[in-house]
Amino acid sequence: MKIWVDADACPNVIKDILFRAAQRVRISTILVANQLIKTPPSRYISKVQVRAGFDEADKYIAEAIEQGDLVITADIPLASQVIDKGGHALNPRGELYSRDNIRQRLSLRNFMEELRSSGVNTGGPPSLSQSDRQAFANELDRFLTRSLKVELE
Repeated sequence: MKIWVDADACPNVIKDILFRAAQRVRISTILVANQLIKTPPSRYISKVQVRAGFDEADKYIAEAIEQGDLVITADIPLASQVIDKGGHALNPRGELYSRDNIRQRLSLRNFMEELRSSGVNTGGPPSLSQSDRQAFANELDRFLTRSLKVELE
């Protein structure tokens, strides 16, 4: 299992949590972005810089993941692709996407996109709060504990 990070829009505080987790559980963590990313020196942390362009990092991740991999992303269409390929997706606010909730999230996302394209100002997401960070760290820890336990059995 690997952790893939849709790193262009991933908050730095979430990346820091991921860096610590990668070291702690010795899991390969790959950050993918179309800009240069700084990562700490580690044999478990790597980065891939894709060409500039809309959704290039998403395309790379969707093609590279394997069944059982975890993807950190707030991009709902990417999360849907990940789940369809047998992977797992976790957003930076700590919500683990599943087959049960991803269709609803896609429908809501598409509805909001239609509103925006018709001129309605829907605003953006609220800034990442301390409770969001804690929720992410907790869900990541639960996921890694479950996944690594299964791998050891």
